[in-house]
Amino acid sequence: QLQLVESGGGLVQPGGSLRLSCAASRFTLGTYAIGWFRQAPGKEREGVSCISRSGDVTNYSDSVKGRFTISRDNAKNAVYLQINSLKPEDTAVYYCAGAYYCSRPMDYWGKGTLVTVSS
Repeated sequence: QLQLVESGGGLVQPGGSLRLSCAASRFTLGTYAIGWFRQAPGKEREGVSCISRSGDVTNYSDSVKGRFTISRDNAKNAVYLQINSLKPEDTAVYYCAGAYYCSRPMDYWGKGTLVTVSS
């Protein structure tokens, strides 16, 4: 089974930036579309972004458009989420997840990395 591991979370001030990484411990990550999700305290998990297997197609939620950028480097077997202009409401546990297509339910999930935006 595909195993995903997120990294790059931490404490950052409003307006700051982070780059989250998603790596596969098994299989080739390029076989999967990869989505980023987040769950803020007291709220349901929401989809943030997704990238197709080839990287040709990307999607973003309205709340992060223009600030977040998803990318992948299949040669490095990794997917990234560049997060800019962070806001306190971006505070959440961020998860990466894999499926055959972004339009399908995610089959494999990482355990998450915490992003905290606070002054």
